[in-house]
Amino acid sequence: MIKFFNTLSGKKEVFKPLKEGNVSIYVCGMTVQNRPHLGHMRAYITADLIRRVFEYNGYTVKMIQNFTDIDDKVIERSKEFGMDYRVFGEQYIKEYIDSSMKMNILQPYYYPRATQHIDEIINLVEKLIEKGYAYVAEGDVYYKTEMFKDYGKLSGKKIEDLRSGARIEINPKKKNPLDFTLWKGAKEGEPYWYSPWGKGRPGWHIECSAMSMKYLGETFDIHAGGTDLIFPHHENEIAQSEAATGKPFANYWIHNEMLRIKGEKMSKSLSNFLAVSDILKEISPNALRLYYYRTHFRSPLEYDENSLQEASSSFSRIERFISENASGNDLDEELFDKLIETLNDNFNTPKTLGLIFAAIKDANNGIKGKSLTANTVKKALNILGFELKEERKNAISEKVIDGIVAIRDKMRAEKQFQYADMIREELNKLNIEILDSKNGTKWRIK
Repeated sequence: MIKFFNTLSGKKEVFKPLKEGNVSIYVCGMTVQNRPHLGHMRAYITADLIRRVFEYNGYTVKMIQNFTDIDDKVIERSKEFGMDYRVFGEQYIKEYIDSSMKMNILQPYYYPRATQHIDEIINLVEKLIEKGYAYVAEGDVYYKTEMFKDYGKLSGKKIEDLRSGARIEINPKKKNPLDFTLWKGAKEGEPYWYSPWGKGRPGWHIECSAMSMKYLGETFDIHAGGTDLIFPHHENEIAQSEAATGKPFANYWIHNEMLRIKGEKMSKSLSNFLAVSDILKEISPNALRLYYYRTHFRSPLEYDENSLQEASSSFSRIERFISENASGNDLDEELFDKLIETLNDNFNTPKTLGLIFAAIKDANNGIKGKSLTANTVKKALNILGFELKEERKNAISEKVIDGIVAIRDKMRAEKQFQYADMIREELNKLNIEILDSKNGTKWRIK
């Protein structure tokens, strides 16, 4: 039984899937205006943890994580650098995927991009117009916020309070200051797509609704993301999706709290962020994962370089204990059951780690057997997503390599050469050489 805090209901609930034995999860991904940073990675480590716990419990997980590769900030930043917005965003997508692989984050079922789903977005906007929830104004399309009776059910905000208290920029095109953009008419020099309302591009919120429903259906199990997205992004996703379909959008909402630096949210807009790939040059992926797990994902986390170093030292001690004592496959069943119980209860990593450190201390003091404890801790760490040294040495079998090569061939056929090249580079790091020819692809150990 897995239970966790559902932002939508405001309480902890026992998870009940839409389809027995299956979990559908949508994770709000990066807007590719800058490098992936530690704040981003907290959200994706949280999503990875959730997925791993469900998979250990026997569920088949279908996870979608998007990239927002077109919006005002992407366009502005790409212009600053004198780059095409596609080339500009691609560098950050590649950096994120590379960092996530180093962090041993399980890759999602698919990474959809907003620019690849313009038809789905236009169809969804048309449906909202037909149902009277949206209107066209000089090439823009806006959502009628006040028409959705349940607006605010996720964030707890009330329309009357927003109307009286919010400082909203005056837009003469809007019928109501609270209405939000579904489609933006193109300005001079901006990228655009053709639509029934003229040249333009999608608004931010509509992208996630269109992409999540395409891959997971009109109703899916879990929507995840940072607390900074609850309002207005996730609130607007609910409003436009449920208005279009007449069905619940996501049954459960899981939000991680922010990573802060000197009391402020780590963000690209504040330019106070630390890039993940830079941090991984200083400490191991395991140490960084441990750093995140020491604080529950629903609590704010303050960046502290000393804490990073402490996490690195702590994981080294754990890994040394396992390497010196693990043998056979016997487990301390009582300890293991407790570890799983804490993970199944709101994905409580601080409590799980506490049990692990206490068990190691007891084993070192002779209270419990070292071998049983080491085997048990090793299995728990695997569920948590840590990658131990001995596992890295033998992490890839011939069948797995064949599968990876087949995926790479498919990417090359679809002209997704940047991903094919990335796979080649990662395999090369494992001393696996890719040999492309007109007769197909082969591989060999260097």
